[in-house]
Amino acid sequence: MVHRVQKFHNSHMPPWLHDLSLAMLALAGLCSAVLAVHLLKHPQRMWIMNLVWPLCALFGSLWILWQYFRHGRSDAAGRRSFAVSVANGTLHCGSGCTLGDLLAEALVWVAPVIATWFGWRHLFRERIFAVWVLDYLLAFAVGIAFQYFTLAPMRGLSFLQGIRAAVKADALSLTAWQIGMYGFMAIAYFHWFGTLLHTSLSPDRPEFWFMMQLAMACGFITSYPVNWWLIRKGIKDRM
Repeated sequence: MVHRVQKFHNSHMPPWLHDLSLAMLALAGLCSAVLAVHLLKHPQRMWIMNLVWPLCALFGSLWILWQYFRHGRSDAAGRRSFAVSVANGTLHCGSGCTLGDLLAEALVWVAPVIATWFGWRHLFRERIFAVWVLDYLLAFAVGIAFQYFTLAPMRGLSFLQGIRAAVKADALSLTAWQIGMYGFMAIAYFHWFGTLLHTSLSPDRPEFWFMMQLAMACGFITSYPVNWWLIRKGIKDRM
């Protein structure tokens, strides 16, 4: 979610929030690195999960580290409850959202003109809404790819069959995740930072990415019941 035209000065940013943001981002990076190293030595049976866990650690930090070592390792597969399987499936969806959102934010930060291609100025007054469109499209594309490489090998599907199954399994889950994420970021962007702190929330600030971490956690909350239903109906497989 790229910042709108600067209206405020970042001097209004509380120093404690800046320090907390840096600490939380550093902790998440460390957790992601720990998982990446462990997975290199102990790869998952489903290779796409070797990407899922480090990506999710970028927002979930210690929670994802615990989730993996308690419920995510291959030798724990037979001991997972249905609720835990749903959580792992939700994180599988969330990893695609995380990577897609990171790509979108990076692209618009490097080339701001991209925001105009997705509606800024001619459809949206606020650039954040145009970037959300790009966020969703990239998250959807990455999420479908992640789901394809999960379902196609497991079910022995052809390419087109795998794509159809991936869309069916991931479209609702991913959309529910993005709704939770966008909802939180809207509150943070417009109310907490814009109205209360009179400052901008932009991706060149650690506070932005700390808010994104919290937004991704909200995405998990809104997507979890959707994944529960999808797995119960057999549309998604237990993980």
